[in-house]
Amino acid sequence: MPLHRRTKIIATVGPACDSVEMLQKLIVAGVNIFRLNMAHGDLSSHSSRVYRIREAAEASGMPVGILADLAGPKLRLGRLAVDALECQAGDELLLTRGKVTTEPNVLVSEYEALLDEIQAGDRIIIGDGTVALEVRSSNSQQAECVVVDGGTIRGRQGIALPNTRLSIETIGPKDYEHADWATILNLDYVSLSFVRNQEDIHQLRQFLKSKGSHAAIIAKIEKRESLDVLDEIVQAADGIMVARGDLGLEVDIATTAVVQKRIIDSCRVENKPVIVATQMLESMHHAKRPTRAEVSDVSNAILDGTDACMLSGETAVGQYPEDAVKMMSRIISEAERLVPESILKARPDKSRHGDITEAVLQGATQISRGIGSQVVVVVTKSGRSAMLRSKLRDKTTTLCLTDSDKVAGQACLWWGVYPFHIDSVEDEGAISAAISKWNDMAGVINSGDRVVIVSDRRAYPQGHDSILVLEIP
Repeated sequence: MPLHRRTKIIATVGPACDSVEMLQKLIVAGVNIFRLNMAHGDLSSHSSRVYRIREAAEASGMPVGILADLAGPKLRLGRLAVDALECQAGDELLLTRGKVTTEPNVLVSEYEALLDEIQAGDRIIIGDGTVALEVRSSNSQQAECVVVDGGTIRGRQGIALPNTRLSIETIGPKDYEHADWATILNLDYVSLSFVRNQEDIHQLRQFLKSKGSHAAIIAKIEKRESLDVLDEIVQAADGIMVARGDLGLEVDIATTAVVQKRIIDSCRVENKPVIVATQMLESMHHAKRPTRAEVSDVSNAILDGTDACMLSGETAVGQYPEDAVKMMSRIISEAERLVPESILKARPDKSRHGDITEAVLQGATQISRGIGSQVVVVVTKSGRSAMLRSKLRDKTTTLCLTDSDKVAGQACLWWGVYPFHIDSVEDEGAISAAISKWNDMAGVINSGDRVVIVSDRRAYPQGHDSILVLEIP
């Protein structure tokens, strides 16, 4: 059990890691949550992956969470007259209605309302951001555009519109279908792409509740307009993903790192877990070693205070998925050596006056430091105390004992928290047995050690959370 690392690793599942054997290798290498990219593949193939993930987790003996990443309203070009359209700065292109064009230098979009919503002065970013257009004039039938940054345009490439507010729904019919599927398979997290405001979160949460789902919602920040209401989105969601791919197209690329820090700080203030994603070890698609810049990027995300780092194509389609996870784990472990100096001293004041659970956890942290405890055990039904404990960024290992499958799966995302399922949080014998069983795998508690136990059980009718110090015989 990799107790040397506190920050969690999310790996995207794809053809490169589809087998139970490879999934198990990735879990042993350090994966805590597997991501299913719902933009690719059908529900049948994703269902098979869920079953294989759970089989691999059971074989490894370690809990693993599963996240369904809803595609959202991804805008794309239609089919072009040529396979590749080469354009240079100053070239003029025409954008017209339709999904297919046979005319050279004419673009079409699968989003039928695009011409109704763009106007002169708007920018259109195509693909990975290499090609940028500016709208010179626009009417209901066509828009005249000039190339600002040249490159190659291909059919069905993605479109980003950083200056345009679109009317398209954030959650489409396909997303609802996929969210319903996630409910049926009892997945731990559902992430929502292109979130624009807190109403998008409320809408998805209402749907999940209507289906009886307990999945937590991760809001992906990748729209310029979402930054205008960032704090409201953070408060409404259960967690945040800094989706730097599309976000880097919506904002000035030079500000991407600054925006990342701002998002992480907002999550720390609101006690919400945060994930940094996209191109973290991009070169490891085809190489066994990352670039030095990529190592610095991952390390800075750790020092900024992220709860998790995510691998996308590196594990889904890359040649070295296991090596990518191992490298990510190594980089995180090295960066975490500086966490007490960089994060704890600069940590914003997030305490809520009168919050008993938070005060108890702060007290338990001080007690564990004073007596040299190797483990703080949090016994919880709701998971809130374990999540709050993670936001304290205390280096002492946090063991989360819960009788809730939902909490056990979601705790896989929380910084420094290691979930362990027990039959009942009300049974003191079960708690002691679970600590012993977990330690057989972890090997961190020795005879004579003292363990701090925090419980949200009510020992007295008017009581609240409690702290117990247990000395191991």
